[in-house]
Amino acid sequence: MAYEQFAYIYDELMQDVPYDQWVDWVKAYVPTGSTIADIGCGTGTATLALAEHYEVLGIDLSEEMLEVAQEKAIEEGLNIQFWAQDMREIELPTSVDAVTILCDSLNYLQTEEDVKQTFTHVAAILKDGGRLLFDTHSPYKMETLFNGKTYATHAEQSSYIWFADPGETPLSVVHELTFFIEEEDGRYERVDETHHQRTYPPAQYVTWLREAGFRVLAVTGDFGPDAPSETAERIFFVAEKM
Repeated sequence: MAYEQFAYIYDELMQDVPYDQWVDWVKAYVPTGSTIADIGCGTGTATLALAEHYEVLGIDLSEEMLEVAQEKAIEEGLNIQFWAQDMREIELPTSVDAVTILCDSLNYLQTEEDVKQTFTHVAAILKDGGRLLFDTHSPYKMETLFNGKTYATHAEQSSYIWFADPGETPLSVVHELTFFIEEEDGRYERVDETHHQRTYPPAQYVTWLREAGFRVLAVTGDFGPDAPSETAERIFFVAEKM
């Protein structure tokens, strides 16, 4: 699941991602000033935005991603700690008010046990009444938009071709990414990355949350306030530790 070379061009390729909408969603459910563990924080773009409203800790499995995140925080004059941990085994010295797992980071877990183990460990680091907020790819997105599709884009210093094909397990996808990164002499270096993601029906996540000791407060679609439609691409979950 590590992003390797991808970490250093990630922000350029993700510049159109609506991180502000994720922050607004979190603000709707978590009081300002709360402590948040942002799991799967990547290069920290959402983490830095959350830090304007919360006391935030960034956590990711990829040390390369965290290196970029730390550099960005220092440049912004923000005192944010970034820790390299596996979300399936997350541990903190003190409990927090909320945990966020944004931008479909949970979908990098490959088995049902991985998801259930993550929910259990998240519950352990939350205060009583603390909240878990996460989003996932929808089954619709996995079966249509990621089913034998090819995408491409060109940025200022890099370009990529992205092949999305069904994985071996239900509602899974294999992302084959080929990047062309411009070097100082004008030549392009080719970098290949493979990423695996898997999702489950919303009702399955709800069941696992309840088994881990959560009360589900909301299940919505595509940043809106309503229940997900059949063609929703992203599902949002809010759960509270009982």
